[in-house]
Amino acid sequence: MDDDHLPNLDDQLVELPTLEKFASALTLSHPPRILLLYGSNRERSFSRLLVEEAARLLQRFGAETRVFDPAGLPLPDAAPDSHPKVQELRELMQWSEGQVWCSPERHGSMSAVFKAQIDWVPLAIGAIRPTQGKTLAVLQVCGGSQSFNVVNQLRVLGRWMRMFTIPNQSSVPKAFLEFDADGRMKPSSFYDRLVDVMEELVKVTLLLRERQDYLVDRYSERKESAEALSRRVNQRAL
Repeated sequence: MDDDHLPNLDDQLVELPTLEKFASALTLSHPPRILLLYGSNRERSFSRLLVEEAARLLQRFGAETRVFDPAGLPLPDAAPDSHPKVQELRELMQWSEGQVWCSPERHGSMSAVFKAQIDWVPLAIGAIRPTQGKTLAVLQVCGGSQSFNVVNQLRVLGRWMRMFTIPNQSSVPKAFLEFDADGRMKPSSFYDRLVDVMEELVKVTLLLRERQDYLVDRYSERKESAEALSRRVNQRAL
């Protein structure tokens, strides 16, 4: 290309990526904070059992974990935002640095119980974006043969929520065969895969810690903020 002129670009708002800007002092003042969500209210919920097993592994890898119980969470828009379960969920979203999402497959899709949790979380709460820049691992449990419908949908959902979804994932077929009477996951290649996923999640969360603001800093949003500031200045001058 002979002409490198970019007439539509505001050079004053361009931020050139450099290693120096990306590098920051990694503060290990607290363990990685991981929120785990599951998608069933059944008494013996295999998505919950898988999440609980994942939480044990995360703790072994040095993370602090919290599991949100969706029981009692109203349907989206069926209650005010002040509902205690909605407030609990949103506070956990903001507390977390990474998340694990696990849903059973229902009719080839994620469950309504799981989707309702995400639908209660807006892209922004005031000036805070509760999920942007956070890491995400996706899991699913299947009642029959293995499929990847749910984890694929969860990846799309994670992207919409502006999260960094790690490459690895876990899909557990015939989940009713993979847990013992005490709710612990049996040794298997599926268990080994879960270990891999949680290990990778902690690594990526540590890698991105305190760098999310830089990574998600966007030209379009800087331009929008600059234009809004210019309008306010002009209004005051009138």
